[in-house]
Amino acid sequence: MFSRFKTSAPSSAIEYIIVGLGNPGREYENTRHNCGFIALDYMAEKLDCKVNKIKFKSTVGDCMINGHRCLLMKPSTFMNLSGQAVVQAMNFYKIKPENVIVIFDDISLDVGKMRIRRKGSDGGQKGMQNIIYLSGSENFPRIKIGIGKKPHPDYDLKKWVLSRFSDNDKKLIEPLLDNIVDAVSYMVDSNIDKAMSLYNS
Repeated sequence: MFSRFKTSAPSSAIEYIIVGLGNPGREYENTRHNCGFIALDYMAEKLDCKVNKIKFKSTVGDCMINGHRCLLMKPSTFMNLSGQAVVQAMNFYKIKPENVIVIFDDISLDVGKMRIRRKGSDGGQKGMQNIIYLSGSENFPRIKIGIGKKPHPDYDLKKWVLSRFSDNDKKLIEPLLDNIVDAVSYMVDSNIDKAMSLYNS
């Protein structure tokens, strides 16, 4: 699956920014709301890309995907202020929203499901909301990872998204991570339709 990736040393300008959304800090590790971080860490491992530099209010790494130089980014602003980091990097590299792929959690999708969209509203996701607000654009391709609905309507939403996955949920999430990595490889090749047809569920 990963033969499509070319991970030679970067030699050109940054073309794409790949952003995983989440909250920094050990207390938030592996929570439902940190699906974006989980996916980005997995991608970095597959690409042999070290995401360990501090820049743009984020932890970042620089890698090649299918001949495209990409910045992998994990904002350290906390979820609700993700736009501060993303827009700062966009402005620095002069990257348009269409070349910023955002990966985040979605409570409207069941665990084990993912959905790719070319653009759209924030869908109630606070990190995406802040990115759209500060950039003034909804034209961000995104990969949404299902974390499941609240156990019952009265359950506190914050408590739910900051909860950790059960062992059974983890088994459903793991196959998605490979799909997300492969989907990004299509997306940076301007083939988002192919990614959607293969991986939307």
